[in-house]
Amino acid sequence: MAQILITGGAGNVGSALAKKLSEKQSYQITIVDNLLTGSIVKVPKRDNVHFIDASVNIYKDISPVFYANKFDYVFHFAAVVGVKRTLDNPLWVLDDIKGFENILGLCKNTGVKKVFFSSSSEVYGEPVEFPQNEITTPLNSRLPYAIVKNVGEAFLKSYYERYGLDYTIFRFFNTYGPNQSEDFVIPKFIQLAQNNEPITIYGDGSQTRTFCYINDNIDTLVKILEDNLLSAQVVNVGNDVEVSVLELAKLVIKICNSDSEIIHLPALKEGDMTRRCPDISKMKSILGRELLDVETGMKKYLNSL
Repeated sequence: MAQILITGGAGNVGSALAKKLSEKQSYQITIVDNLLTGSIVKVPKRDNVHFIDASVNIYKDISPVFYANKFDYVFHFAAVVGVKRTLDNPLWVLDDIKGFENILGLCKNTGVKKVFFSSSSEVYGEPVEFPQNEITTPLNSRLPYAIVKNVGEAFLKSYYERYGLDYTIFRFFNTYGPNQSEDFVIPKFIQLAQNNEPITIYGDGSQTRTFCYINDNIDTLVKILEDNLLSAQVVNVGNDVEVSVLELAKLVIKICNSDSEIIHLPALKEGDMTRRCPDISKMKSILGRELLDVETGMKKYLNSL
């Protein structure tokens, strides 16, 4: 039986991964989360899933978890997330660096075979080319969240070179689904539209994003794990169809048959990049099927509510 640790497993992607893996009794899954941004209701209630309320940034919290279990694989997803939250609480974000040190040191000392890390599209900063590929990382973002994700990637590469600790880095682009918190764009827009309340967007709404349905994300991650793919590599995980924020708001209003109006607020001073679009050639070759388009995905999301 493979022992798997998922830090941040009470969040959107972590809990969905735990749910998918727990379908197989050959996996024993331990979830560690301090519930700062996660929720206990998202944790799968299955015999092969064990939840521990702890912080990976506190060594005395996380070290007993490693020494009491012999983990084969670690998915390190614990992090402070959300543009506004990370801008409002930069010290929370910087504290996550302690988590890298704790997790990787404990992985090295307890014989973990491989670490999977949730990085972010934010490491690309304001992109210098489109689509954003895994090779080009301009490091031009001043946001603490982006800087810390870059630091995490550097930790993994250094531990691999020095100790041979294998890794795969997931650079997640916007992923949505039934368990996503309501302070992210798609759940927020849908909730407002369902209540016929105004939908607010920053600036003229021309900034583009791509949106990946949770199943496409998780199926990719599980295949990488089970087929032992992408040793010491980085992979973009997302969708490659750009949608402007204004187009997204209009689509939500249409799907929800809503009377919501769109209100434009002043553009954010920082953190709202003009374009986001990943090169997902690696992901597509691994997944081996078409990705869900955002309209179909949102309808699927609505049906799950």
